[in-house]
Amino acid sequence: MLRKLMLAAVAGLVAVAAQAADFKPAVVYDLGGKFDKSFNEAAYTGAEKFKADTGVEYRDFEIQNDAQREQALRRFAQQGYSPILAIGFSQAAAVEKIAEEFPDTQFGIVDMVVEKPNVRSILFKEHEGSYLVGVMAAMASETGKVGFVGGMDIPLIRKFACGYVGGVKSVNPDAEVFENMTGDTGAAWNDPGKGAELARSQMDRGADVIYHAAGGTGIGVLNAVADAGKLGIGVDSNQNGLQPGHILTSMLKRVDQAVYAAFKDAQEGNYTTGFDVLGLKEGGVGYAMDENNASLVTPEMQAAVDAAAQKIISGEVEVHDYMSDSACPY
Repeated sequence: MLRKLMLAAVAGLVAVAAQAADFKPAVVYDLGGKFDKSFNEAAYTGAEKFKADTGVEYRDFEIQNDAQREQALRRFAQQGYSPILAIGFSQAAAVEKIAEEFPDTQFGIVDMVVEKPNVRSILFKEHEGSYLVGVMAAMASETGKVGFVGGMDIPLIRKFACGYVGGVKSVNPDAEVFENMTGDTGAAWNDPGKGAELARSQMDRGADVIYHAAGGTGIGVLNAVADAGKLGIGVDSNQNGLQPGHILTSMLKRVDQAVYAAFKDAQEGNYTTGFDVLGLKEGGVGYAMDENNASLVTPEMQAAVDAAAQKIISGEVEVHDYMSDSACPY
């Protein structure tokens, strides 16, 4: 009897090991790479946490040009990887095509909807998180002038900007908000020199707090505000530590949690497709507090931001979504 139990236990372990070996998740990052300290790196952080928690290895790929999107997705699918997560709206056409070619493979995409039966589309309410950091920016500003630097000029980044303006104006209706976009191609995500130049231009006009939603370009924004003794606001990942004492907060977009959840769901046989929209209520966006910005955020500021968050969650305050009508009413 004991021998049978031992054999059963060994068989069970072998089955678990085989299942782990069969489970092969993968990530394809967008331009800017997995160490952009922002959007892509949030995805990398989620994948790394999954690996640490489960012991399951994953593969990833950093594209260098648009043609590689489709190539990377197809190669992973051919090699039996699933789920394959594509990070960034620009991956949509490639995901749609490769998901059709490999209907039995699970795919996911962040920041765009791909309506295929084997694709999970993950969206965020970036405008809600941006509203919160706008509240904080307005309260921290001594000039009544703040700035926003976006990466590629697309509706998604206008969505960040509009939410930010809404938060600023909710505190100070007379505040000025300067807005600049870095460019209209994928190169706009990885141009820290241009980011610094735009930030300096806004500071020359009086901005003393600048929020970026610009990927790697934003590193230049944060460097410039720190050099000038002003305040920056990070995005996607917690960037407070990049310039301690000069980054007021970071608008968190929990791509890390979305990647982790997708891998975990697939591993456990619970992978769902369709689309998820993650806002404040779902814990999909928020703002960062740590030792690097604790001295910059007063209790009054934190209380105001938390109160605004509760009003958004309850529905008392509805933050306008630029992508709903391509307009910003603030």
